[in-house]
Amino acid sequence: MPRHIHIEEAGDVAVVRIDRPPANALDLDLLAEGHEVRERLAREEPRAVVIVGRERFFSAGLDLKAAPTLNAAEQRATVDGINRLFLGWYGFPRPVVAAMNGHAVAGGLILALCADHRVCATEGRFGLTELRAGLPYPLAAIAVVRAELSAAAARRLVLGASLVEPPEALALGVVDELRPADEVLPRAIEVATEFAALPSATYRVVKRQLRGPAIDALERALGGGAGDPVLAAWVSNETSAAATGILRRD
Repeated sequence: MPRHIHIEEAGDVAVVRIDRPPANALDLDLLAEGHEVRERLAREEPRAVVIVGRERFFSAGLDLKAAPTLNAAEQRATVDGINRLFLGWYGFPRPVVAAMNGHAVAGGLILALCADHRVCATEGRFGLTELRAGLPYPLAAIAVVRAELSAAAARRLVLGASLVEPPEALALGVVDELRPADEVLPRAIEVATEFAALPSATYRVVKRQLRGPAIDALERALGGGAGDPVLAAWVSNETSAAATGILRRD
């Protein structure tokens, strides 16, 4: 039974609505539910998918309140969940459009980067703030960033670890178009419907041709049995202090 993710139909498009108050932060439960939803849609094969958030948040990324409290097994499960979710959406064989209806930060922005097209609200802030939180990137997360952003944009966002406004996100190529907040979801459905009209079997093949090298490398790295090397120092005392500082500012 879904708790925080709901699937709605809009013609040939499946709308995946994430609703975990207050900011759609990713915890173990939401990661697991996200994987289950993606697996269901992979079986049902809608013509296209739109992913949208709640109110002013697409997703704030990892739940920073929970991160410093995770034990070793929970850290492994969280990193595995992040890798599985991002790799799954990045390689999803049908068209995927992100309706970025509000703030998209850290893992929330990377989830949007997994999409084939990103429609972004003119209000909100966006960034890759993992460094500021003291968290190295899981393999799938950094692979998507490298594949989807130019070297200059990735350097600006990853090493700067700051938030940008919508016009700069558009200029950096992080998003494809800007719309007023109330137009984001209708426009995303419109774009997804246009994608859905393309030959679906060929779309699957061409998308794999485009993203295959990154996906193949990730599958080899994550399937080798050693796990994600980031686990050796994913959550540290530095992480706890940095996460606490961010939460206090927010």
